[in-house]
Amino acid sequence: MPKILIIEDEESIRRVLVKILSEENNSYQVSEASDGLAGMELIKNEDFDLVLCDIKMPKMDGVEVLEATKKIKPEIPMVMISGHGDLDVAVNTMRLGAFDYISKPPDLNRLLNTVRIALDRKELVVENKKLKKKVSKNYEMVGESKAIQHIKDMIEKVAPTEARVLITGANGTGKELVAHWIHEKSERSKGPMIEVNCAAIPPELIESELFGHVKGAFTSAIKDRAGKFEAANGGTLFLDEIGDMSLAVQAKVLRALQEGKVQRVGNDKDIKVDVRVVAATNKNLKEEIKENRFREDLYHRLAVILIEVPALEDRREDIPLLIEFFTEKIANEQGILKKSFDKKAIQLLQEYDWSGNIRELRNVVERLIILGGKEITEGDVKMFATK
Repeated sequence: MPKILIIEDEESIRRVLVKILSEENNSYQVSEASDGLAGMELIKNEDFDLVLCDIKMPKMDGVEVLEATKKIKPEIPMVMISGHGDLDVAVNTMRLGAFDYISKPPDLNRLLNTVRIALDRKELVVENKKLKKKVSKNYEMVGESKAIQHIKDMIEKVAPTEARVLITGANGTGKELVAHWIHEKSERSKGPMIEVNCAAIPPELIESELFGHVKGAFTSAIKDRAGKFEAANGGTLFLDEIGDMSLAVQAKVLRALQEGKVQRVGNDKDIKVDVRVVAATNKNLKEEIKENRFREDLYHRLAVILIEVPALEDRREDIPLLIEFFTEKIANEQGILKKSFDKKAIQLLQEYDWSGNIRELRNVVERLIILGGKEITEGDVKMFATK
C-alpha cells in the first residue's frame, strides 16, 4: 500500500488533500504533518512513497524539508505545494530535485495525475535499484586473501578516475569481474558497460563491430549501424582479449583513444565519443610488442594502470569462500536446496591444481551439487571432481 505524507500548515488545505487522496484510492495510506519539523520527523522514522509539501511554513519551510529529505532519502519523490506568490520558488525547487509542484487551491485532476506519475516513478526507481544490486552481486569479487584485497584496494583508487586500465591474468581468473567493478564504482556507472571479446569476432568483422558501418560499406551492410564505441558513449567499453586484435584495427583504436573520435566503416565523417576504455588480456603484451604483433604506442595508451589478477593457486585460502558463494548462487539459479561441503571435501579441493582457475572451480562445484549427496564429502570430490 503506497504511503503518502502531506506536510501543510493550513488545516483547510491539508484536509482537502487528505480527503481527495483518501476518496480517490482506498489503497493510499495518507499521513499528515502541520509543519516542516513535524514532517521531517515522520520522514526520518517512516518509509514514504511520496511527500506533498507546502513551501511556506513556520519552523521549517518546504525548501529546507526538500533539501534535508534529498540528503537522507533521495528516492522519495517530493511534490511541492505553492501559493500564488511562490511560483518562482516552486520552479526553483525543481532544480533542487522536486518531482513537481502544484498550485493552491489544488486542481483535482492535476493533483491525482501528478500523484499517480510520482508513485510510478518511485516504483521504477526502487526496481532499478534492485536490478542494479542484483547485477552488482553477479559480479561480486569474493575473497579475503592478500592478493585479492590488493586488487580491491586498486579498484577503489582507480575506479573514480578516468584512467585507462589494462587487466592481465590467465583465463578464468576473473578479469571480467575486475572490469565490471571498475565500472560499477566509477562516475560512469549510470552509463552503459559495453563488452567486446576481441578473440571471438572474426578479423574481417571486428572493425565494423567496434566502429560501426554505413549502408553499402560491404556486401552484408544493408543499413547503417553504430559500433560499440558509440554504444558505450558516456560509459565504459571493455575490450576483452585485446591481444588478439589485428594491427590494422589496433591503429584505429589508438586514434579513437587519442582523439575521442571514430569513423564508421565506409564513411569519413568523425563521430565524437566519450568512452572510458578498460582492456584485458591473457597474453604478455610486452612479448607481443617484441614480436611485432602489438603496437607499443597502443600498449602505453591502455596501460595507464596495470592490474594483474592472480591465479587461483596463488589465493588458495579464498577457495572455501568461493565454494560457499558458488553453492548459494547455483542453488538460487536452479531452484534447488543449498548443499553444504564438509571440511575434508573443502580441504581436498584446496589442494587441487586449478589450471582453469575460478571458472573451473565453479564448474566443479556445480557438478558436485548435482551429482553428490545431501552433504558433499571427500568421497564425492574424489568421484566427481575429476582432474
